[in-house]
Amino acid sequence: MYFGKQKEAMRFRYNLVKPTSAFDERASEEMHRHTPIKVRYGETDMMGVVYHANYLLYFEDARIDFLDALGFSYAERIEGAGYMSPIHDIEIHYKAPLRYGEAGVVRTSVAKNLPMRTVYRQQVYRAEDASEGEAADGIEGDPGTEGTAAASCHEPHLREGATPLVDALVTVCVVERDTFKPVSLRRTFPDLYAKYAEIVEED
Repeated sequence: MYFGKQKEAMRFRYNLVKPTSAFDERASEEMHRHTPIKVRYGETDMMGVVYHANYLLYFEDARIDFLDALGFSYAERIEGAGYMSPIHDIEIHYKAPLRYGEAGVVRTSVAKNLPMRTVYRQQVYRAEDASEGEAADGIEGDPGTEGTAAASCHEPHLREGATPLVDALVTVCVVERDTFKPVSLRRTFPDLYAKYAEIVEED
């Protein structure tokens, strides 16, 4: 969907977790997933930069990739079970643009794990600022789970001094597909909730 000529009504909240590009020692030991992006012409605006709402599409793809890396297919495990995971809140800061033809990565991690909501930290970096690292301990996917993107997840690294172009906290919840009634992630998907508890940035 092309958002270039649409007005997006986005609600911003500033009472969750303050975005930061400085990852502490504990956070660096947890799971981060780098999802590559390549800016297409139709994703830019008249200024020649990525239209601000299109970063939400990059973030959505990155969250699905994040779940795949855990061996938890969004399409099969969540939608296939009759649920959806809509956005509840977004806090986003635009610091520098990406332009047509440029490559970048979305760096995704779990900033906060709550029974009814998950807060993802999602940041956009230039591709040259990111690299893949060694396999992260304790982040093994389940090879027997359908939809698993890879048997293991490699902990990616950032170039020293790298700063995000876009810095966001995206809060999502889980709802019943037919009624849109919110449900508890801890009760409905206890295995995913438990995994998030292992890799969340916060205590």
